[in-house]
Amino acid sequence: MITSTSNQKVKRILKLQKKAKARAQEGVFLVEGLRMVREVPRKRVIEVYASESFFERHGDILEGLKRITEVVSDKVFEHMSDTKTPQGVLAVVKRQEYLLEEMLKEKEGKKPFLIVLDNLQDPGNLGTIVRTAEGAGVTGIILSRESVDFYQPKTIRSTMGSVYRMPVLYVEDLEETIKKMKGCGIHVYAAHLDDSRYYDEEDYTEGTAFLIGNEGNGLREEISAAADRKIKIPMYGQVESLNAAMAAGILMYEACRQRRK
Repeated sequence: MITSTSNQKVKRILKLQKKAKARAQEGVFLVEGLRMVREVPRKRVIEVYASESFFERHGDILEGLKRITEVVSDKVFEHMSDTKTPQGVLAVVKRQEYLLEEMLKEKEGKKPFLIVLDNLQDPGNLGTIVRTAEGAGVTGIILSRESVDFYQPKTIRSTMGSVYRMPVLYVEDLEETIKKMKGCGIHVYAAHLDDSRYYDEEDYTEGTAFLIGNEGNGLREEISAAADRKIKIPMYGQVESLNAAMAAGILMYEACRQRRK
């Protein structure tokens, strides 16, 4: 059992918690909590850390993972954890890599249904969008390289497990990616308040991609200009715009409603 916070394994976990570069170099991310560890695909688990008290109470839950489980003292686990009230278990998980070409293809009779995020910055928003996207039947999420790190702990927690199932891909050139989408017959819609049709006036039953912009500034001009259409959500009162995750959710579920028919 590890009892010192100076242990090299503990130091590595802290580095992975705090540094995107370290996570990227290893091709991993961390998950914490009973539910998140229980749901992770077993073949993607690299190692598990459990507090002494967690292991005594719930060791049976880690059946099949015990050979890669390291028990640490409760005090050391609190030091390793990224949460205020740790549940006592965390795992290092291998990332799943995705290809743009695969995201743009029709699969098992399902036409592409994509969310494209331009410079999104809030980790909670991204996590919520990923979780909502899974529920709405989205087939993939594409982010500009300048967007928030999908693999940081707060984002991972916000996905509530959808991180394991929703394809997510960062691209260097969003404009070029949109051109490729159009070349594959995907209709691209920019969420935009100016010169736009209402979102529920469009047909999303074919290949569809929604462009969602930065929380403060919206979509960059060149990105919204690359879309086939601009769409907006009706606003009443003095509200100027919606939270990015809320707006994305409304658009996703309209497409979901249409596709159910």
